[in-house]
Amino acid sequence: MPNRAVIHTEHAPQAIGTYSQAIKVENTVYLSGQIPLVPTTMAIISDDIGEQIQQVFDNLSAVCEAAGGSLASIVKLNIFLTDLAHFSRVNEIMGEVFAEPYPARAAIGVKSLPRDALVEMDAIMVL
Repeated sequence: MPNRAVIHTEHAPQAIGTYSQAIKVENTVYLSGQIPLVPTTMAIISDDIGEQIQQVFDNLSAVCEAAGGSLASIVKLNIFLTDLAHFSRVNEIMGEVFAEPYPARAAIGVKSLPRDALVEMDAIMVL
């Protein structure tokens, strides 16, 4: 089995289940799904989809940095939305937090997410 390391930061929400914030295997980091929890309160930031999307990117960014990378290091991003009508808002905010070349991406409509979040994202990062 390849050497793997657990990635952990206080600057992202703590795991609320049996998982790690991320796992690093060689130069690849697998980031667990992030919902729009504020790390200091562990509460959803608000009901506003824009604020939720930005908080998820902030949480992912904190985990990326703890692993020695940044959002720019993400090569694959999965986005889960409870309402695909919010997809254009995701694109708008992604344009603010990513530069080309953009990561490969999937957007998936789901019935519900933990803590009634409107959005969740997970990612793969290569350092």
